[in-house]
Amino acid sequence: MKVKVLIMPRKGLLDPEGRAVKEMLLEEGFPVREVKVGKVVELEVEETADVKTIAEKYLVNPLVEEYQIE
Repeated sequence: MKVKVLIMPRKGLLDPEGRAVKEMLLEEGFPVREVKVGKVVELEVEETADVKTIAEKYLVNPLVEEYQIE
């Protein structure tokens, strides 16, 4: 089974990479309101794998990131 873990900065925390992308897009004339830069981890696992535990123990820094499993 393939799963994706989408990892994004927590709301309210600084996202310098997202801010830089937003500024560049605004300078180029694109009317963006917010840009967040995160990461996607794609896993191929057995059906019995505990993906939530994998994400929380090994992939996500819960102090500054939040995640979603697809």
